[in-house]
Amino acid sequence: MRIHISLARQILTLLDERDIPLCRYPVSTAANGPGEQSGSYCTPRGKHIIRARIGSGAPVNTVFVRRRPTGEIYTPELGNAFPERDWILTRILWLRGCEWGFNRDLKRDCGTQRTVDTMRRYIYIHGSPDDIVVGQAGSHGCIRMKNSDLIELFECVSVGTVVEIDNADDFRGCLE
Repeated sequence: MRIHISLARQILTLLDERDIPLCRYPVSTAANGPGEQSGSYCTPRGKHIIRARIGSGAPVNTVFVRRRPTGEIYTPELGNAFPERDWILTRILWLRGCEWGFNRDLKRDCGTQRTVDTMRRYIYIHGSPDDIVVGQAGSHGCIRMKNSDLIELFECVSVGTVVEIDNADDFRGCLE
């Protein structure tokens, strides 16, 4: 299995070992567009892997902060009470960049700041409130999905699954 995310189309495609698309999901990537720099609030491009799967078996709408469940279950009322929160719900697929110097920082030298490291930027594929629009850019850098879609995807992938993120407007595979 591998995942392809098109920033141009705001589509995540799950592919099998022969690169045949199994399913597609609408996503919401960064409102600021593509970019690798820390603090840019952009979605990093290139080859990544799933570093960790977090939230297996958690109820739908479980609220996560710093990759840990808070004990809260998201409701519209909770959302209205805390409109400034960036809601990370249901499951988390934490990404790690694979391209040294592009989306994964080189080894740290004395005084060198890590500026392009996807993992250290805490870039996830995660669930979002039902009222968040997917299918158009709008996140703070992560890849947002509908909770039901994320649960389905989560069950199909494992740690180490490759995730390619690019600006491709199309993908050569098609679903029957």
